[in-house]
Amino acid sequence: MIRVPWRSAAGAGASLFLAAAVTACGGGHTTTASGGAGSATSGGAAYALSASTPVAKGPVDSFTWALYAEPTTLDYAQAFDYPQNMILSNVCESLMRWNPDLTESPGLASSAAQPDPTTYVYTLRSGVKFHDGGTMTADDVVFSLKRQMDPATGSTWISTFDNVTSIAKTGPSQVTVKLKKPDSQFGEAMANSAGTVVHAAAVQSAGQNYGTGGSLGCTGPYTLGTWVKGTSIELDRFPGYWGKQALAGKVVFKFITDPTALTNALLTGAADGGYLITPDSYARLKSSGAGTLYFGKSLTTINLNVCNLSGTLGDVRVRKALLLALDRSGFVKTGLKGVGSVTSANAPADSWPPGAVPPASDLPPTAQDLTQAKALIQQAGATGKTVTIATSPIGPDVSLLATAFQSAGTQIGLKVQLKTVSPDAFTALFSDPKARQGLDAFPETYYLSTTDPLAMYHIFHTGDFENYAAWSNPTYDKLMDQAEAEYDPAKRAAISAQIQKLAMDQLLWIPAAEWPTSLFLDKHITGAPTSIAYLYYPWAADVGSAG
Repeated sequence: MIRVPWRSAAGAGASLFLAAAVTACGGGHTTTASGGAGSATSGGAAYALSASTPVAKGPVDSFTWALYAEPTTLDYAQAFDYPQNMILSNVCESLMRWNPDLTESPGLASSAAQPDPTTYVYTLRSGVKFHDGGTMTADDVVFSLKRQMDPATGSTWISTFDNVTSIAKTGPSQVTVKLKKPDSQFGEAMANSAGTVVHAAAVQSAGQNYGTGGSLGCTGPYTLGTWVKGTSIELDRFPGYWGKQALAGKVVFKFITDPTALTNALLTGAADGGYLITPDSYARLKSSGAGTLYFGKSLTTINLNVCNLSGTLGDVRVRKALLLALDRSGFVKTGLKGVGSVTSANAPADSWPPGAVPPASDLPPTAQDLTQAKALIQQAGATGKTVTIATSPIGPDVSLLATAFQSAGTQIGLKVQLKTVSPDAFTALFSDPKARQGLDAFPETYYLSTTDPLAMYHIFHTGDFENYAAWSNPTYDKLMDQAEAEYDPAKRAAISAQIQKLAMDQLLWIPAAEWPTSLFLDKHITGAPTSIAYLYYPWAADVGSAG
C-alpha cells in the first residue's frame, strides 16, 4: 500500500495552497454550515461539503483546466503526485475503480474474487481497446503489474507488491495473484495507480521514453494529445472507449505555477476549472460570480512529523506538550481560512467505514491547554531544551505549520529553532535519512490513496519507508499484521481502532487539522467530482455543459 504524501508535490509548487504566514493564531466563534454531503465548522468559519457537483446537461467541445505544476513524467508506475494523477486518471485505468464516494467497484476487471485468503483472481472485461489499437489481454495485465515489481522500473508503488509471490495468466481473460500471506491492502490498491493496465507493446516500444509523450498504451476515456513542454497538455476523447463516452471532446491542462495567476485565470475564464485551490483565493472565487467553489472529502491531514527520537522529542511527554500547546483552531482559522477541522488523529475520519470512527475519548484532547503542556515539559525536565524543525520557502504550508509549532513550543518553555532549507532539500527529507540529520521534526500534509485508516498507520510499522523516527513496537506490529490480514471491513476497523489509539498515544506525527478537497468550476461547466477520488477516477469524462 502506498501512502502518498502531499509534500511530494511540493517540489513542483503544490505547497502553495496554504495562505499567508501567521505569527500567532487566535481562537474564534464557531458557526454551523449545512448543505451538500455534510458540514463542518472550525476556527470561526463555516463551509459545506458537497457530495458532487450537478450532473452535466450535455456535451461541450472542450474545457481548460488549471494545474499548478507540469508533470515530470506520465509513466503510471511513477504517478505518485497530483499533477501526474490528475491527468492520468482520465487516460489510464486500473483493475478496480475508486469512485467519487470513495468506495471501490470493478474497473478493467469485471470482477475480483478471493477463493482463499492468499489469492486474488481478476476476470477481465472483454473487448477493451488500447489507445494504440490493441485489445487488452491477460498478458498485458501480467506485464503491467509485474513492471511495478521490477526494481529497475523505479515504481513509487512497489511496496504494494511486498506480499506478492506470483502474478500469472490463468485463463484467456483471467489473472491470478498469489500472496505470501493475507493482505487486504493489496486488493484496495488495485483501484489506484498500482493496478494500472497498459499495452505491453506500447511500453516496450517506447523504452526509456515511455511517459514523455506519444501513446501511453492505456484504455481510458481520453488519449494523450499534444504536450507542449512548460505550457500545457491536451487530452483528446477516445472514440473506442469501452465505457460511457466523455462529454468533452478535448481537455487542455494549463500549467500555472503562480497561485495568484492561477486564481486570476479562474476568475477571468482563461481556465474553466481547477482542483487544489489556495485558501487565500476562497473568498475571491466564492464571491466572484464567475463560477462555484466546492469542498469535498479529501482523506487529507496536516501533521508535524517527528524524525528523531534521540533528541528532545524522544520523550513522549514533550510531544504531548507540543500538541496541547498548539492552537489548532487558530491554525485552521488563519492558515486554512476556516475551511478544515481540528483533529487529534493522523487518519482522517472519512477513511473509516461508516459507523466505525473511533470515539474522541480514545484520542488526545483537541483544545489548547498551555497549563498542562507546561507541566508536561517540567515533568520531562525539558525546559530550555532545543527542538529543531525544518521550514522552507517551498510553500506557506510548510512555513506556517513550522511557525505555529515554534510559537507553541516557546510558550511552554522549549527552545524551538527553525532550520530553513531549500525546496529541493526539503523534498529530500522524505527519501534521504541523511537529509534529516540535525532535525527533530518537519511539517507534512498527507493524503491517502485508499479509503482505509491502515493506509496511514502502516507508516509506524517497524521498518516502513516512511517511519522517519525509526519507531518500533512489537505490539503495534502484531496488531498491524492482524488488521492487514483481515478482509472483513468491520473486523478490520475494530483492530485499526486499537492501532490508532497506540499511535496517537505516541504522537509520532503530531496532528493539526483535516483539510477538504477544493474545486472551482466556471458557471458554464459542471459534473466534476468533489472528492479526492479524482486522482484515480476519470473525472474529466463527467464534465459537460451546465446549461
